[in-house]
Amino acid sequence: MQERYLDFGFNSMFKRTFLFTIIAATLGTAYAAPLTKDNGALVGDNQNSMTAGANGATLLQDVQLIQKLQRFGRERIPERVVHARGTGVYGDFVATKDLSDLTIASMFKAGTTTPVFVRFSTVIHPKGSPETARDPHGFAVKFYTQQGNWDLVGNNLPVFFIRDAIKFPDFVHAMKPDPVTNVQDPNRIFDFLKSQPWSINMLTYVYSNLGTPESYRTLDGFGVHAFKLYNDKGEYKYVKFNWRSKQGVKGLNLDQVREVQGRDWNHLTNDMYKNVYAGNYPKWDLYIQVLDPKDLDKFDFNPLDATKIWPSDVVPEVKIGTLTLNRMPKNFFQETEQSAFAPGNLIPGIEPSEDRLLQGRIFSYSDTQLYRLGANHQQIPVNRPRVAVNNNNQEGFMNMGQTESQVNYEPSTIEPKPSTEIARAVQTPLQGTVLQQAIQKQQPFKQAGELYRSYSVLEKNDLIRNLAADLGQVKDIETKTIMVSYFYKADADYGTRLAKAVSVNLKNAQAKAAQLKDE
Repeated sequence: MQERYLDFGFNSMFKRTFLFTIIAATLGTAYAAPLTKDNGALVGDNQNSMTAGANGATLLQDVQLIQKLQRFGRERIPERVVHARGTGVYGDFVATKDLSDLTIASMFKAGTTTPVFVRFSTVIHPKGSPETARDPHGFAVKFYTQQGNWDLVGNNLPVFFIRDAIKFPDFVHAMKPDPVTNVQDPNRIFDFLKSQPWSINMLTYVYSNLGTPESYRTLDGFGVHAFKLYNDKGEYKYVKFNWRSKQGVKGLNLDQVREVQGRDWNHLTNDMYKNVYAGNYPKWDLYIQVLDPKDLDKFDFNPLDATKIWPSDVVPEVKIGTLTLNRMPKNFFQETEQSAFAPGNLIPGIEPSEDRLLQGRIFSYSDTQLYRLGANHQQIPVNRPRVAVNNNNQEGFMNMGQTESQVNYEPSTIEPKPSTEIARAVQTPLQGTVLQQAIQKQQPFKQAGELYRSYSVLEKNDLIRNLAADLGQVKDIETKTIMVSYFYKADADYGTRLAKAVSVNLKNAQAKAAQLKDE
């Protein structure tokens, strides 16, 4: 009898759920089935990655994080899960400032020209979608340097919706079409975003006209995350990379979007091909912001939080070079579609920071490309380094290598492949214990308010109109009220106007806002 009871209670998730549901019903409470990993084990924390201390790197032992990212990267074949629709262009980056004091990366010596391949893209929408759809827009640059390939994989907006990679699959699932109707639904989007109050900074960017660019030539680009540059002494600084369009930055309002979509829903791609073929080569200046590690804790926010910018009046931008795009691919599939970008493609002198979203992307993007294109995808011409590759990786599908050596292991005295001392990881101090908790200094609302107040009257009008077009479709009044309270906390005028636009009771939103903290 006892054995039957144990089997009934715990032998399967169905039986376990059934038992707990009966218990909950007896107690008069609603039962929610607990979240588990694929092996059925319970999840202890699905909001925060495991880190080595409060500001340390993410740990590989975080099975929930790794499993979510691995499964997420394998959800689509062969189309990219995100950034599916893109336009690729070749060009050159010319360094104009010597950064030898900051980094051993040779491409940052003044006068050095580095060939590049750039892929612009939309993020959420599928491969055949209209390019007029509101979206962040990818700005990914592959530098073919003399030290190997470096991929700076960013967007046209300087921040992101989330700050921990463990939430990336959840965020994209919410933004993608409903799994039942296959239609993108604001009810699902804001149901998720109401749990991420720090997302309103990004929402204030993406619901401006920057979310619907006039062309790929007229948008800025950002690495979004902080990286580290380190020099030949092993000294490092935190750095952000910002591309500034020399064509200016221009977006489309809702009326212009409708007009352009009716005329040419491939307007971003067609504009780039037309201008490059005509010799009107677009250019961007690359700026960096540099932060000393000792100054990380001097801000009222966490500088390694991807939902925050580094204000340029506090951390100035310095121009270090210019990018010129001057040649279109000869074949879309062979080059643009098979191009593979990954933040893990780094060169000596550049390292990732402890940014939790970047730490997950370091793994996830490379893993996704391995799945999408195969183990040897970096042998495809568009991805192939311009320097010799010398390692012991072998075989696999579509291997185009020219390996003749009998030595496919290391170390070997027959054919040594020594490591290079200057390419060692920099020594980053660590302290604390392994933990899963949210970052400190969250400050969800301050920068969003500052951004709103920086907009012109016309830009504010367009922002409210654009945002209300989606938030106004949300049926659940509690979700709408929570979202409006976030915007009100950022700026009273912002929240007041939005409350009116989406028919939310302002006093209710104000009451919720009064309970929020911006710290």
